Amino acid sequence: MSDIAWEIRHAVDADASPAFVWSYWTDVANWDDPPAKFELDGPFVAGSCGRTRLPEHEPLHWLIREVTPPSAATIEMQLEGATLTFAWRFESIAEGRTRLIQQIVLRGEKADVYLWQARSTFAANLPAGMNKLARAIANAYASARVPGR
Repeated sequence: MSDIAWEIRHAVDADASPAFVWSYWTDVANWDDPPAKFELDGPFVAGSCGRTRLPEHEPLHWLIREVTPPSAATIEMQLEGATLTFAWRFESIAEGRTRLIQQIVLRGEKADVYLWQARSTFAANLPAGMNKLARAIANAYASARVPGR
């Protein structure tokens, strides 16, 4: 029996090569989700720790659990009695295009405590957030390919 209390998955296509997508996405300075601010201690590798800062809240701490460049990474956030994981995959779908796939999973003994918040936050915002990311990646990729820049 699965201990998954809730999960959501979304995919979006970006007009950029997989290598560019990986390079862009693994630079947390590019993570744009106001009002959240993101920090990473060290390089984007398994075992590195990071924080998400939100106004008037204690920082949320997370760990990069797995990294398989340039195609996958899993970020894990430990909650009291539960775990929230963000599994990302990047798949080449055509010349110069990449599919970004994110799966968010809430599991653990006390996952029910976080269920409403996870559903209300991620179900409402995941598609728009990933579309915003795909546009930002495509714009950065197009700018990087312009001669003279």
